[in-house]
Amino acid sequence: MWETRSKFLRVRCRDCGNEQVLFDRAASTVTCLVCNATIAEPTGGKADIKAEVLEVLS
Repeated sequence: MWETRSKFLRVRCRDCGNEQVLFDRAASTVTCLVCNATIAEPTGGKADIKAEVLEVLS
């Protein structure tokens, strides 16, 4: 059996402290739902995470 390399991440916004879940290979810019700060930017592969990663979810 094969295992996927993609994961979901629970992150905390560095500006306001809001926690939310995002995909580690996001194809578009992800913003915080509370303060609208950018927390992830696409790179063509794994996203560039700008927030504090709290947990890797499988």
